[in-house]
Amino acid sequence: MRDAITKFGQSLIQHGHHNDRIYVMKLSRHDVPDMARRLYDMALANKYSKIFVKVPTIALDTFMKAGYDVEAYVPGFFNGREDGYFVAKYLDGSRKMEKRHNVLARALSKASSTTERCRAALHGESFKIREASPDDAPELARLYGKIFSTHPFPVDDPDYIRYSMGKSLKYYCIRSKDHLVAASSLMLDYDADNAEMTDFATVPRYQGHGLSAQLLERMEDDVKKEGLKVAYTIARATSYPINRVFSRAGYSYGGTLTNNTNICGDYESMNVWYKAISAN
Repeated sequence: MRDAITKFGQSLIQHGHHNDRIYVMKLSRHDVPDMARRLYDMALANKYSKIFVKVPTIALDTFMKAGYDVEAYVPGFFNGREDGYFVAKYLDGSRKMEKRHNVLARALSKASSTTERCRAALHGESFKIREASPDDAPELARLYGKIFSTHPFPVDDPDYIRYSMGKSLKYYCIRSKDHLVAASSLMLDYDADNAEMTDFATVPRYQGHGLSAQLLERMEDDVKKEGLKVAYTIARATSYPINRVFSRAGYSYGGTLTNNTNICGDYESMNVWYKAISAN
């Protein structure tokens, strides 16, 4: 059973036992005074082990007093003017413990030490990049199903991909000789003027060609055209390649979300990377 996405007050949340958490995807400022308590009551009633919220500076004190911890920080996350804090509260102490700390530390250190910044380039004229259309949904779903044994959203379902395509969620694909070889998605938040770069997947035999970097560059171009202020990602902390992609593209490390997401068959800690986007 996939986790549900629903309104909670005037906020938008995802919750369920697939990720065993409540994720406040968009926090309404109208809900702030009582939200920390209401989320805890809901998590307790459903026996969820984690609550994860993206909060603006103005709401941070409310959540800190309710026992939340800051796991990541993105300056200017809200409209380029107000900082964002990714806060968490654990109802099960075991979920707060990172068992692969050394693996995460090595991957982050190695990615962060990649100081050179490069412009992505497709290797070979057979690669073509474009925004995906509903006709691409079956191939996208097959690719995501092969790369991600589990995922927080049903990206292996072509109907979900078609349904989710729209003004605020775009998918991108790279093809070689008319075969889908890499994909990603872009979630645009026009209210907060930020964009999440996510769901990078490459067919194994095409890995190492810089395709994720090319997808990221294309998405950044679209973020600039939309006039949004900040781009960020929530990437698997154990994956050196995807962390390197963002480090090399000039993104800054914002923190690690412990055991946050059910992806690739287990609860994974996730690194937050961010970058201020210039309209020029």
